[in-house]
Amino acid sequence: MRLVLQRVSQAEVTVDGRVTGSIGRGLLLLVGFAPGDGAVEIDYWARRIPEFRIFEDTAGKMNLSVLEVEGKILAVPNFTLQADVRKGRRPSFSSAAPPEQAEALFAQFVAALRARGIPVETGEFGAHMHVALTNDGPVTLVLDEEALHPPL
Repeated sequence: MRLVLQRVSQAEVTVDGRVTGSIGRGLLLLVGFAPGDGAVEIDYWARRIPEFRIFEDTAGKMNLSVLEVEGKILAVPNFTLQADVRKGRRPSFSSAAPPEQAEALFAQFVAALRARGIPVETGEFGAHMHVALTNDGPVTLVLDEEALHPPL
């Protein structure tokens, strides 16, 4: 599982001119799954992401979570996060989970975030989406297997 997290003041996803998800202050999550991903990764990130202290407190320090600022999450499925660019000029996506598996994992991930009390909007799985956002900071984190299992 690989995620790109961005702190935003607003974000929106449209498909064919139709808004599928829109938030104000909160987090935009681009989410990509690999074939071996499952409950362990989903539970880990659904627990960690709402607790990341990346919003500023009254002293201007990144000391508050999305829960504490009553923010929302916009989760967008994005298989291209699993791209392998080690050979040639065209990325390979063979390390991405098959669509049926990824769609089920994405739904489980969104449900796990919502179970933590966070309002979650989403993009549309399998669709060509346009994502518009205002990155606040900018604050951007790349979260992946290495963060889940750091090297010894």
